[in-house]
Amino acid sequence: MRRLQYFSRTKRNFGKVKKAAAPVRVIVVSFVLLILAGTFLLTLPVSSAAGSFTHPLDALFTATSATCVTGLSVVDTTGHWSPFGQAVVLLLIQLGGLGLSTFATGFSLLVHRRLGLREVILTGEASGSDMPDAASLLKLMLGFTFACELLGAGLLMLRFVPEYGAAGVWPSVFVAVSAYCNAGFDILGFVPGNSSLTAFTGDPLVCLTIDALIVIGGLGFVVVRDIYQCKLLLPLKHQGRKRLNFHSQVCLRATCALLAAGTLGFLLMEWGRTMEGLSFPAKLNTALFQSVNTRTAGFASVDIGAQGSFTKVLSVALMFIGGCPGSTAGGIKTTTLVVLLVTVGSTLRGREESVVLRHRFAPGVVYKAMTVVLLGLGVVFADACAFTLLNPQIRFIDLLYEAASAFGTAGLSAGVTGKLEPLSRIILCLTMFIGRVGPVSFGLSIMMKMKTAPSILPEGRMLIG
Repeated sequence: MRRLQYFSRTKRNFGKVKKAAAPVRVIVVSFVLLILAGTFLLTLPVSSAAGSFTHPLDALFTATSATCVTGLSVVDTTGHWSPFGQAVVLLLIQLGGLGLSTFATGFSLLVHRRLGLREVILTGEASGSDMPDAASLLKLMLGFTFACELLGAGLLMLRFVPEYGAAGVWPSVFVAVSAYCNAGFDILGFVPGNSSLTAFTGDPLVCLTIDALIVIGGLGFVVVRDIYQCKLLLPLKHQGRKRLNFHSQVCLRATCALLAAGTLGFLLMEWGRTMEGLSFPAKLNTALFQSVNTRTAGFASVDIGAQGSFTKVLSVALMFIGGCPGSTAGGIKTTTLVVLLVTVGSTLRGREESVVLRHRFAPGVVYKAMTVVLLGLGVVFADACAFTLLNPQIRFIDLLYEAASAFGTAGLSAGVTGKLEPLSRIILCLTMFIGRVGPVSFGLSIMMKMKTAPSILPEGRMLIG
């Protein structure tokens, strides 16, 4: 009887997994279609500042990088693209940051059409939420996103417009959207001798505004809604404060810990190198800026190529981790890291359950975390090895940096993206895509067929370690 109950339960779970693959496929396919549409538009002469056709591979790379909110580029975003081309890149960043399926569902709400079950599932997949009130979550996602981007653009205009006149308006909007979506694209090349944000190194208004946009965009919409409801809405209604849910607590604590560790690391390792000549407050600001941007944004206020090897290793680790689930960030995600570290700690203490903040992780969550980390490591190191074979003239650490940046959709570059040969660029495109949709989602969209239910097998016992 127990074997029959187990088989029945396994069959039901198998049916749920098979149905869950459909929304994942829709999201993956939507990203593919968006990249192809962006590639076509960027290839046209109207998208080029010179009025000529752009090479399809360069257009594909830019469209993939923008849609996957990465920021790596093989052409100068300011000099190569016309205002129309820059607008296409910005649209790809916005749609890619929130997900095309999210926008489609959002427009359904705007015309007062009720959400169907399929759209609710899609919204949950895109936002990282399994909550049933997808409509309210979606409204918050769209409204909060546009409000943050508008506020960020306004703050950046306070610096750019007085200094550059009307020419500073468009870069303010572009950088604000790019920062919130964790993309890392900028069009600040109109500043003489500027590379990314190097002209504003240590500038509190510019750097802290971009820092805030990146961190908020990288927290995830579920965390944002939880903070809004528990810390803002309830006190306004005089109902007291409520504790954040478990997911939000883990995300916030992990984010703060990683930001602090990254800031301290960059400050110590680059004190007399790329930060030489800056005052202590400017160095602290620059270290924080680099710590935030290695988490998946990609803006740089210092010369990345001039950084030391240990600094690049730290950057690779932070880019690989990325931001929080359901956000505009990439990487394996902070929650995956927490699950893995807690599991290792519990194993070392002889515990069979992974426990943190008085909550235990289900075995399925641990397995998924391990799968994500192993797949991510496999992708990054396979890329780095392939790049080494194809580009032997470039140092391995710089190629590893590039691979981690693509997988973590960070967009930071050691200055070698434009030097890679065509096949390496195609590999980077695929890596950026996998990093954006997630290695598990990407694998599910391709491999989830399973036409037969799993059989009942005996337990395998062996020694580990």
